[in-house]
Amino acid sequence: MIRRSSLLLVIFLAAMPSFLSGQTVHVITIDATVNPATAEYIHHSIEKAVSGGAECLVIQLNTPGGLLKSTRDIVSDLLTAPIPILVYVSPAGAQAASAGTFIVLASHVAAMAPGTNIGAAHPVGMQGGEKDSVMNEKATNDAAAFIRTISEKRSRNVHWAEDAVRQSISITETEALRDSVIDIIAPTVAELLRLADGRRVIVNGSPRTLHTAGATIQQFEMGWKYRLLDILSDPNVAYIFFLLGLYGLLFELYNPGAILPGSSG
Repeated sequence: MIRRSSLLLVIFLAAMPSFLSGQTVHVITIDATVNPATAEYIHHSIEKAVSGGAECLVIQLNTPGGLLKSTRDIVSDLLTAPIPILVYVSPAGAQAASAGTFIVLASHVAAMAPGTNIGAAHPVGMQGGEKDSVMNEKATNDAAAFIRTISEKRSRNVHWAEDAVRQSISITETEALRDSVIDIIAPTVAELLRLADGRRVIVNGSPRTLHTAGATIQQFEMGWKYRLLDILSDPNVAYIFFLLGLYGLLFELYNPGAILPGSSG
């Protein structure tokens, strides 16, 4: 009986930090290109974290980049979020390239796992070819101004951020921490939350202290709807559908009255 009571006491004491903090942290994973589906998923996740009373939302990020319009939507959500957003580039080998750089810089707390990299944010045309020099300059200047205003708002390295756009500079997690691009290097989400505990961030103009040590972590996977939209939003998949549609229309032109190929196309 005494041994059982002692065991219960040990379990209670071990669980006490989480019980006392009473905090929960929502964690989502983005391991894809930045597209409209990604932007909608992050927007929905922020709303879910707010309604669920979460202390903060952690976005585990691994992306080669994506659409600038979707990036602007995500950045807008992060800058106006009513709760702290922690963007964590992970796992080892992950990247926050191109559009991912903007997203990391827009977070309240930016973190990277060991063995990750960030940068190379120069805008690239959808066709992959060389743009007209005037259009290229306009796109670059616009992206540079965009990343500067994000960096200024989050008190990050403005000079490096602009170089990431204009010169496609990319750096490691240790260089990013040294150059004030990110705030934390952490090997796991749990360690990130421990290191982030007690940090003061500005949320919608008001200072707020993070209480994340010992918080309960709730992982949320991307639902089937967002997975499907993500697949359909992939430029490679979209191009395949474009070719299938084109061939369907051509088959209908060469075989009038077939109906099905033309309608499908």
